[in-house]
Amino acid sequence: MWFTALILLVVVLDQASKFWIAARFSMYETVPVVPGFFNLTYLTNTGAAFGFLAGQPSAWRQTFFVGIAVAALVVIAFLYHRLKKTSAWYVTALGLIAGGAAGNLIDRVRLGSVIDFLDVYVGRHHWPAFNLADSAITVGVGIFLVYNLFFDRQG
Repeated sequence: MWFTALILLVVVLDQASKFWIAARFSMYETVPVVPGFFNLTYLTNTGAAFGFLAGQPSAWRQTFFVGIAVAALVVIAFLYHRLKKTSAWYVTALGLIAGGAAGNLIDRVRLGSVIDFLDVYVGRHHWPAFNLADSAITVGVGIFLVYNLFFDRQG
């Protein structure tokens, strides 16, 4: 139950935040939140992390990223069924990763790109913009790795 609820929570928060940004911001509009460190900036990304494959032909790129997302969700479902009785940490990690993957998959299918708006920077050095789905994936992978490396004593 927690796994499904977490996926739904991540998808709802991710999609609601993207709808809010798209409704209230013009493309490339920036609003400082913490000057010198954090802005809300409306961007779209046709590629993956750091704009990976953004310049590739649209049909090929869409097929590739949708296929990767679907494959990832299948692997996550397999891992969930294998690890769900091992630890709630695995369930939480996999729920966050699945919710993030589903949130970005919805954007790709609906828009052909992913809406990004979280802009972290120091001076003129910006981390590539990201969104709540990306954050959920990152936190989920972090939890999974830390638990697997330091706490799972089965292997």
